[in-house]
Amino acid sequence: MGRKAAAAEKSDKKIMIVDDDENIRKTFALILKKKYDVASAGDSKEALSSYKDGHFDLLITDYKLPDQCGLDLVSKFRKIGYDGEVIMITAFPDLVNLSELSRLAISIFFVKPLDLDTLTQSIDRLMQPKPFLTGRF
Repeated sequence: MGRKAAAAEKSDKKIMIVDDDENIRKTFALILKKKYDVASAGDSKEALSSYKDGHFDLLITDYKLPDQCGLDLVSKFRKIGYDGEVIMITAFPDLVNLSELSRLAISIFFVKPLDLDTLTQSIDRLMQPKPFLTGRF
């Protein structure tokens, strides 16, 4: 019964983690796979290739990737139709253009070192179903 109960709590939501630091990808995956389907990529090329193979509901990306800026990666995702949630993380907050975060609809911006409890709570909140608004227009 314990396994069935745990399996029933797992969401069908998928998260893509993009970071060149393998330890960060593994740590995030270890924490998140209890609730979500998790994929990861070490650079933007791998992440874009993974997106073409399926979809995901949340993109977590580092700002500084080996092959391009995380903002450029998000921009490419937006151009090919990704309209899901985005969390951007960085150890270099002074390099980040805040107006670009807004323009690209970055949901949450975190500065390293991360508080993993805050990160997981934020992810859980973003993965909640969005209320459907009805009304007369």
